[in-house]
Amino acid sequence: MRILCIIPAAALVASATSLAAQNSSLAPTDTAPITIHAARLIDGRGKATANVLVTVRNGRIETVATGSAAAASPKKPTYELGAATLLPGMIDAHVHPGWYINKQGALHNGRDGDTPGQSALARAGNLWATLMAGFTTIQSVGGQEDLELRAAVNGWQTPGPRILTSIRQLSSVRPSPDSFRVIVRDLKSQGADLIKLFASAGLQNGGNQTLSDEQLAAICGEAKSLGLRTVVHAISAQSVKAATLAGCTEIDHGTFATDAELTLMAEHGTIFDPQVCLVFQNYLDHREVYSKSGYTQETFDSFSNALPAASAMFKRALAIPKLTIIFGTDAVALAHGRNADELLCRVKAGQKPMDVLTSATSITAKALGLGDSLGVVAPGYLADLIAVRGDPAKDISAIRNVTFVMRGGVVFSGR
Repeated sequence: MRILCIIPAAALVASATSLAAQNSSLAPTDTAPITIHAARLIDGRGKATANVLVTVRNGRIETVATGSAAAASPKKPTYELGAATLLPGMIDAHVHPGWYINKQGALHNGRDGDTPGQSALARAGNLWATLMAGFTTIQSVGGQEDLELRAAVNGWQTPGPRILTSIRQLSSVRPSPDSFRVIVRDLKSQGADLIKLFASAGLQNGGNQTLSDEQLAAICGEAKSLGLRTVVHAISAQSVKAATLAGCTEIDHGTFATDAELTLMAEHGTIFDPQVCLVFQNYLDHREVYSKSGYTQETFDSFSNALPAASAMFKRALAIPKLTIIFGTDAVALAHGRNADELLCRVKAGQKPMDVLTSATSITAKALGLGDSLGVVAPGYLADLIAVRGDPAKDISAIRNVTFVMRGGVVFSGR
């Protein structure tokens, strides 16, 4: 059995060398099984069962016994979680783990004098907070620092969720379609898991389409030919339509999408990752900090206006047949660890608690190409497991009360 004790993120990074030396002892290489018992199981596919005993070996789920079969086990479980609910580790498909507040109390911009060590500490803290909130996998969209963060997490040197990354964001309108194809190939060679591009401006600029139809087709077409998914920032109805017709994989935000664009996405099999509240509210809750970073009153007004617009759009999206809706928060500085707040907003906007939990587990796992190994509590799947106090299928706010976190068979928190 391997367990990584809960210690402050700063201390974790400060002892990175020590952890690196121990990584073979942290990695899930045990042959001895770990057993976990809880009062309830939500399996990630929309099914809830009373009384569950999960056996984990070598980082994967070996067996899942429920009901009388779980009760019949003669041995005391390794982890007795009592009245808690066991779930798959959640997945956030839109995160910015590299964003943090610097020593001047503003958003870090790479030119503020923070040392590499200070940046590493802050980013490790973001990963730790996200993991402790029950998110065992994230998709970063993206930053050059992600390569080192991903390697540190994969090497069991830094505790955090596994990371998929785009490495950078394609936002300039200057490159030609052929130049964009070269850029996509270069990102693939650097180890990008996906391509992130901006098809529109931000909220404060109305979200108007920025990249041309030809540029969008070049980026998304080249990525598809290389086996890479594309994640598109698209705010306006026109940019959502253009990205869909260009064959892009996933559209994020879609704040001003109408039923026509939402239906078009469903018809084309385009994945939708809307943001309902967390990212907007986070900026509004920390006006003073973000004002130091150049955010204007006009920008904050656009976030305030986006809250009701995004909620109304999401409610309409839920009514579109066959539209795949995944879970992503766009968590930036000061939102890391609060990712589950977005779940509550989705329920408030009309999604059923069980459906939002399924969206944040098996549905998002499948959309990210991880559906055969993550997002479900079943034999053969990676042992990414969390537990919460209460029953989030009845009261979604229970998802905030995380008491147990396991990623890849390693226990990071067990209470």
